[in-house]
Amino acid sequence: MSKIILETERLILREMNNNDFEALCKILLDEETMYAYQGAFTIEETHNWLNSQLERYKNYGYGLWAVVLKENNEMIGQCGLSIQTWKDSKVLEVGYLFQRNYWHHGYATEAAIASKEYAFNVLNANEVSSIIRTTNTQSINVALRNGMKKVDDWVKHYRGVDMPHYRFVVRKEN
Repeated sequence: MSKIILETERLILREMNNNDFEALCKILLDEETMYAYQGAFTIEETHNWLNSQLERYKNYGYGLWAVVLKENNEMIGQCGLSIQTWKDSKVLEVGYLFQRNYWHHGYATEAAIASKEYAFNVLNANEVSSIIRTTNTQSINVALRNGMKKVDDWVKHYRGVDMPHYRFVVRKEN
């Protein structure tokens, strides 16, 4: 059984494990879901993605976690925390990716808010970011509902393409 990190009203966020590969494929191999990454991942890239989360759990004690619906125990997405490069520094990021058929139900917002609170209350972080491609309106809306404000922009080079991104930030209230 994977370690449960957080629970919300409708969701369980837990560490992913190798048994989550099939559910992860429903997200990362979907062309429409992955448009902000310039297209779907391959099977190999999906294996690497999962392995990188497992390494993050070991190295940092957190990463992107499986988001599981309490009502049916189905993994519908991933959300959590990771260290990301932004310009010349490293920032703590709340990231989220969900199966397309679970969009527009508030699950990403619910999981992102819980992840932000975990960063503030458990990790004692003072600031959390979300780095979002400028064309990803849905993720921008999640960041805004998570209390974040756009503070910066930058063009990241990924998969052979220059991709403009925004950085949204929320700071811990004292």
